[in-house]
Formats: sequence, structure tokens, C-alpha cells
Amino acid sequence: MADIRFDGKVAIVTGAGGGLGRQHALELARRGARVVVNDLGGSVDGSGGGSEASHRVVEEIKALGGEAIANGSSVTDDAGVQRMVKDAMDAWGRIDILVANAGVLRDKTFAKMEIADFEFVLGVHLMGTVKPAKAVWEIMREQNYGRIVVTTSSSGLYGNFGQSNYGAAKMGVIGLMNTLKLEGQKNNIHVNAISPVAATRMTENLMPPEILERLKPEFVTPAVVFLCSEEAPTGTILTAGAGAFACARIVETEGVYLGDGGLSAEEVRDNLSKITDAAGQKAYVAGGEQTQKFFRKMSGSEA
Repeated sequence: MADIRFDGKVAIVTGAGGGLGRQHALELARRGARVVVNDLGGSVDGSGGGSEASHRVVEEIKALGGEAIANGSSVTDDAGVQRMVKDAMDAWGRIDILVANAGVLRDKTFAKMEIADFEFVLGVHLMGTVKPAKAVWEIMREQNYGRIVVTTSSSGLYGNFGQSNYGAAKMGVIGLMNTLKLEGQKNNIHVNAISPVAATRMTENLMPPEILERLKPEFVTPAVVFLCSEEAPTGTILTAGAGAFACARIVETEGVYLGDGGLSAEEVRDNLSKITDAAGQKAYVAGGEQTQKFFRKMSGSEA
């Protein structure tokens, strides 16, 4: 099969001044994409800022013979996001790819966490995905082409101690993806998610050096590049790290119909093993499929 190429395509990668975003931007550029390298340049907790990091990546891309421009906007700032999109349109006249990668950490147990830290992390990860996606959405609709990759995490999919804010945000982007995949279908806009396992500024203090070496960001990028391609699926969560790749799904059991009269909490308790039985569980494409199942059970038809 032919190599995946992005000649003539324009990509925006947020949080691309280092780590995962840098690798995504470099690889897209190597394969022909013109790239907007967005990075606020702040610390892991989101404080500070500067455009030096994004400019360094732009110079790396240019050294490879590629085209790129730097953008230092915060993904939470409406005017900054609009400026980022305008920069791309002014330079190249189209936007084909958005990789929403920017993120921060403010880890604490829920008992000790301030609401301000919860809102800040939610703002960067969730609204910092929503705002760029909204800004490019109409452009992609008019082109009848677009690829959006959101960044989730095992902390959102499965939970992680001390990361209630981060986990809530990372599961939030899956809810966003699940609706955008439906709304984008008729205009050939595919929306997918990457769940990376990688050594970055966010994880460097959590693992020993020998493990970090096995978890370089470049081992995640192949999955992201594929999700940016014309052959990409839509509504898929790919997990990637250390050369391993998998697919995460939200599934629902078939469940059991307990009748419409005399229901009680005790009946739910006594039938829990049937309710949670994994046999026949499914990953639904849209919420209406769940509703259809309940109507089917209510009517007594198991077809």
C-alpha cells in the first residue's frame, strides 16, 4: 500500500512546542503537511508562557524542508484561537487537520483540590479542545473534508488517583468526539481520539528513567498520523505507547427486563449479576441504539 502523505494539507497541532505535540507536528511535516505549531509555552501547571518553544519546532520543520508557522495563543482564549485559525488561513487558505493536544496538570486528591484548579484543568483540556474544533468546523464543512484528533487519557477512561480534574476533562473530550463523529459524517469530517502512554513533562516524575526511555513520545505519533489520514476511521479511541497499540471502547451490557410493575431497588440488587453479564455487550455508535434496546425489551421482543 502507498505511504500516508499529507501533501497540500494544512494541520494545526496545539501544545506542539514539546513532547507529544512536537513529535506529531514533525511527523506530519515530514509527510508533506504545512503545520501551525501552537504552544503557549507555559509550565506543566499552565503558569507562565512564551512563544520560544513553538518557534524552535518551526525551525526544526523548516530544516527538514517543510513549511510551518508558530502560534503562541492559549487554546482557552477565544481571540487567540481565532488568531491561530486566521494565521493558517492567511498563510495557506485551508485547514484539513486539527490535533488537539495541549494540556496541563494540577494533581491533588479531590479532598484537597481547589475548585479553581478543577476549572482550570477542565478549561484547558476540554474547552481547549472545543474552541479550536469549533473554530475550524465550518472551514472543514465547506471543504467537505476534515480530520480532528482529540487527546484523551487512561485517567479519563478508567480513573487515576489524584486526577479527578484531569480525568473529568479527558472523558469529556470522548463525549465531544462521540457527537462530532455523527455531525461530521455528511461532510467527510472524521473525529477520533488518541490515548497516549508516553514520557513527557507531565509524566517524567512518575516513572524511572529506564521506563521513560521505552515510552518516548515518538512511539505514540504513528497512531495520531494515521488518525489524521484520509483512511482514518471515525469515532475510534486508539491507545498507544512503547510500540503497542490498542482500541478502547465504551460498551453496554444487554441487561435484563424486570417488568413495568412492582419494580423495586431489591429487584435491581437481586438481578445485578444478570444486569452486568458481559455476554452480548455492545459498543454503540449513537445514543439512540441504547433507547432502541430498551424499547425492544419493553415490547418483549428479543429480535
